[in-house]
Amino acid sequence: MDGFVLAGTKSGVGKTVATLAIVQALQDDGYTVQPAKAGPDFIDPSHHERVAGRPSRTLDLWLEGDDGVRRNYHRGDGDICVVEGVMGLYDGDCSSTAMVADALDVPVVLVVDAKAGMESVAATAHGFREYASHAGRDIDVAGIIAQRAHGGRHEDGIKEALPDGMAYFGRIPPRSNLEIPDRHLGLHMGEESPLEPDALSEAAETIRTDRLVDAAREPPRPAQREADKRTETGSRVAVASDAAFCFAYPATIERLRERAEVVTFSPIAGDNLPDCDGVYLPGGYPELHGSELEGSPTLDDIAARAADGLPVIGECGGLMALTESLTTDEGTYEMAGVLPADVQMCDRYQALDHVELRAKTDTLTASQGDRLRGHEFHYSSADVASDARFAFDVVRGSGIQDSSDGLTEYRTLGTYCHLHAESGAFDAFTANL
Repeated sequence: MDGFVLAGTKSGVGKTVATLAIVQALQDDGYTVQPAKAGPDFIDPSHHERVAGRPSRTLDLWLEGDDGVRRNYHRGDGDICVVEGVMGLYDGDCSSTAMVADALDVPVVLVVDAKAGMESVAATAHGFREYASHAGRDIDVAGIIAQRAHGGRHEDGIKEALPDGMAYFGRIPPRSNLEIPDRHLGLHMGEESPLEPDALSEAAETIRTDRLVDAAREPPRPAQREADKRTETGSRVAVASDAAFCFAYPATIERLRERAEVVTFSPIAGDNLPDCDGVYLPGGYPELHGSELEGSPTLDDIAARAADGLPVIGECGGLMALTESLTTDEGTYEMAGVLPADVQMCDRYQALDHVELRAKTDTLTASQGDRLRGHEFHYSSADVASDARFAFDVVRGSGIQDSSDGLTEYRTLGTYCHLHAESGAFDAFTANL
């Protein structure tokens, strides 16, 4: 599967809209497109999936390593892969877009804001291409997508100014209906605020898909590992999946399905907790659904089963739902009450970083001394009981409190850290059921 990375000159330049327009354009020309996202994001991939009709692959060097990124890429399915970058091309110390492009050895298509610029657009692109060698990155900035560019003289001026060897792949017209609303964790999810189909189709018409296809190339394949072989445990895992619990990496669900039967349920809808040997509560937006969760019999079921020793893991939003209470601007809501903490939403983010944890003791997702790499991004803080127990020391990141993460009670584990399947945490979880 050939592919390329769509990078930005900075955050907010319009990478997601450009990605969606390119996916639409390639599909209109008969290609099956596999979307992917550099960085540990859950939100942009939801828009990818909405347009492409298939889950977006998460490609993050900190979470997965070089071989893990390549493995995850090659688990995709399509004629061509479009990888949306994170922040600006060179930004980020753990897994920048440039680092991902380097690891995959695929070309970079640079999204440049062309509003009120022509030759300066070309100069910007030239600078980003030349900076690669200075930054020690073996990447090929093959050309540009001009964001917020008009046709006619504006477009012609940009194309004529581009340096030799740099392709013009098209433009995204300046339209208000090509904007996705945002909130505290980023853009709205794809199912909430999708781009209008007519607007996306109009943007797709200005993309040079023939040039993109010619530029794309296939990354090297990593060697298979013993751990990649399917290992059935005979267990059943219940995974929460609704608007409050929507931050789950596709690779994580795939890994769980390779090792156990997976059934989904909705705490918002008040579903009965399915018969299961373990529960996974991913992150998401419990703070937007406090009333529904407070009245949900599902959380009561989880609390009762957890007290009986059912293994339960909750990540970020899942952690919040397992605590005693959740306070938002709308009020205070009772949660499952399994973990001894009260959570409050804050006006600004409390943590945003790649994370490394070290297990203090044997726990559901790791053995004592194991290190797990993950990611945290949340606007809440937790007031934890004085006798609370933590499973992890935080080597990098913030954690829940005092450089500790992994609040634990019974056989329940709650972290602010999101983990990817490449960490081995979900192999350990299914082995512990």
